[in-house]
Amino acid sequence: MRLADLRGRHVAVWGTGREGRAAVTAIAAQDPASLVAVDDSDNPASLPWEGPLAQAAPRITGPAGFDRLAAADVVVRSPGVPQTHPWIVELRRRGVTITGGTALWMADHADRTVGVTGSKGKSTTSSLISHLLTAVGRANVFGGNIGVPVLDLPEADLYVLELSSYQCSDLTDSPRVAVVTALFPDHVDAHGGEREYYRDKLNLLAHGPETIVFNATDQRLAAEIGDRPAVRAGVPDSFHVADGWFRVGDAPLFPRSTLSLVGRHNEGNLCVALAVLDALGVDCVAERDRLAAAVASFAGLPHRLTEIPDPSGLTFVDDGLATNPHAAGHAIDAYRDRPLTVIMGGTDRGVDYSPLREHVADRELTVIGIPDNGPRIIEALSGLPRVRTELADDLVDAVRLARAVTPPGGVVLLSPAAPSYGRFRNFEHRSEVFRQAIRDTAGG
Repeated sequence: MRLADLRGRHVAVWGTGREGRAAVTAIAAQDPASLVAVDDSDNPASLPWEGPLAQAAPRITGPAGFDRLAAADVVVRSPGVPQTHPWIVELRRRGVTITGGTALWMADHADRTVGVTGSKGKSTTSSLISHLLTAVGRANVFGGNIGVPVLDLPEADLYVLELSSYQCSDLTDSPRVAVVTALFPDHVDAHGGEREYYRDKLNLLAHGPETIVFNATDQRLAAEIGDRPAVRAGVPDSFHVADGWFRVGDAPLFPRSTLSLVGRHNEGNLCVALAVLDALGVDCVAERDRLAAAVASFAGLPHRLTEIPDPSGLTFVDDGLATNPHAAGHAIDAYRDRPLTVIMGGTDRGVDYSPLREHVADRELTVIGIPDNGPRIIEALSGLPRVRTELADDLVDAVRLARAVTPPGGVVLLSPAAPSYGRFRNFEHRSEVFRQAIRDTAGG
């Protein structure tokens, strides 16, 4: 289904956040028979619905929202609405067509798109791909889950998108180059289980991409890809790191030290990005000097291990993009040699935190749990002799407590291991609150 197919039809957009707003604007331009926006979130942090948005689509809240969804010819689901939502289940039972803004957009742009997903690494990898393409003269537009909703993107010859599992699950067209960085259980509550999460995530690959690129060092991902034709990054005959150099096969490209991002996971992200450039026809050996300069200038992403100076001598770190325990584990590794306090907690998605327990079992650190699932994370870490645990009422309280318990010269790391829905508009809003709390508590 394309956007143009909504002309003359009764359409309901479910969700009034960033994606919902973009969907209403794009769909209104198609002249639907009717258009409404349904908001069942009850999120106190929601932005106001007014002006042209309210004129294009009146917002329906509360129980009446379901009736408007059920009366629609097409429901356009925002990514934050889980596939397991009871309304979704009932709408599908009734035969209502359900799609998403990304699926509508992809139907018209798949042949010009690099789509990147993964349980971790998708933000950094997609950013690297866009950055490196620009460096070698391949103009592109970057967006998706990481920033600008796809329905707000301008027309272009090439797109690089970061795509969440929620966005991938609606697709009926695969992008030209489909990229997967890692695979482990995440968002299991929203997808109905581990297998269902893998199915929805890998739906990115299910509709005839020209090329699949994936991180072959991820064993679970490699098993899921199986023997289907694909570019396998991270292994010796492809882009990989050996003897302190990034290489393709036996050919050296540039030293590992060129990449300022810490961690082996970021080495893997760059190997995947280079493999994508190769798939798009970029000669990475011939272009290695320009690529090296671009890699050296890549400073990483906001909200991904972003250090915030503080007059106290503590280092505050915003790693708000770490919304699962595996990503938080990599962040903890980055500060292995310094006293560390980690603030964790957010929306409870039913994720298993035992891998995090195993990851920090030999570490001496403090973990502060914040709502909603902070207590469950703390419970998962209970009994570890070198891990001190605390609970805080909210993120501001956690920052205040972190100042009190973190030794001089130490690190206070916001790496939530959970998403931001409910108490914050999005992960950016959570990071804004974190930064403001750092400023507000600096004097006390």
